[in-house]
Amino acid sequence: MPISTSPRALPIDWPLPGQRPEDIRILVVDDQEIVRLGLLRILRKHGFTCLEAADAFQCMELLDKEPINLVLSDIKMPGMNGLALIKAMGHRIPDTSVVMVSSMDNAEMAMECLRHGAYGYVLKPFKTTDILIAVANGLRRRMLELDYRDREAVLAQRVREQTVEIRASREEISFRLISASEHRDNETGAHVRRIGLYAAQMARLLDWDLEQTECLQAAGPMHDIGKIGVPDRILQKNGPLTDEEWIIMKTHPVMGANILKGSTVPFIQMGARVAASHHERWDGSGYPFGTAGEQIPLEARVIGLVDVYDALSSRRVYKRPWAEADVLGYIREQSGKHFDPALVALFLNGYEPFRKTFFSHPDTFAPDELP
Repeated sequence: MPISTSPRALPIDWPLPGQRPEDIRILVVDDQEIVRLGLLRILRKHGFTCLEAADAFQCMELLDKEPINLVLSDIKMPGMNGLALIKAMGHRIPDTSVVMVSSMDNAEMAMECLRHGAYGYVLKPFKTTDILIAVANGLRRRMLELDYRDREAVLAQRVREQTVEIRASREEISFRLISASEHRDNETGAHVRRIGLYAAQMARLLDWDLEQTECLQAAGPMHDIGKIGVPDRILQKNGPLTDEEWIIMKTHPVMGANILKGSTVPFIQMGARVAASHHERWDGSGYPFGTAGEQIPLEARVIGLVDVYDALSSRRVYKRPWAEADVLGYIREQSGKHFDPALVALFLNGYEPFRKTFFSHPDTFAPDELP
């Protein structure tokens, strides 16, 4: 009868569907050559591809050079013991799994190895079956952890994609909500977009987290949504408003808040607060409620500041833009009066990004709209 030279079938179910034992690379680490040879003989007989190292330092060198699926290591070795080896390999787990082999029946040592990432612990003198089961279990656990990590990576990518979609949807909802009032107002779409960008920059200067920053960027452009309820004869008037017309104009913050109130969506809730209070002043002389100081919601104080900055800096069909120095001078002069002084300081000290935003998103006018 001819002698078979093929690897012997494993005495347990092979735990890695789609992989062959010869595709698995195992590194045997032991300072005793006779032990290494015994382990290598067992593993090679069952089809595994094997490498060997006489100590932990040689093991680390091989790990830097060779792709290894599992390390089968002694614990008691000169220089660096098996526990120190596991700690040094921590960043490689689960890409490389670790199974410990030891002559010490030490429960505390075994638990310490497992705490630091070992997938198994086999006592000497070992049986062939003990080694094969420990190796198979270590490889199975490695497979499961790698699969879990891959699933987490896929999930994280889906979350990132959904976050991008949510951000885009939030911005679209914001601009669609204000589109009706924009078509009736003298202000431009570029102005609305700039307000959102200014708001986000102020939020960053305030060290707000990303979610708060994006909420304010979406909420800020809705500050004047209440103008949809202001008659055209007032909203589009080129000359100064009469006292009666001003009374009507000053109702737009409350109208805006009423349009946006009652939502469960955070950025629309913030938009309602902004709409209601962006014309309030730090000294209490604003409208519609005459609220003062920190009683004015912070997001409304932010939008009140950047809205005035943009309005003074911009050309409109009824006015020419102010010079930049005059705009900044006005904001500085109104610190503590119209504007929150802390916000003015942040704005002026971090002014350059606001300037870049203003010039990189210019207004556009039809020729007959220019003054």
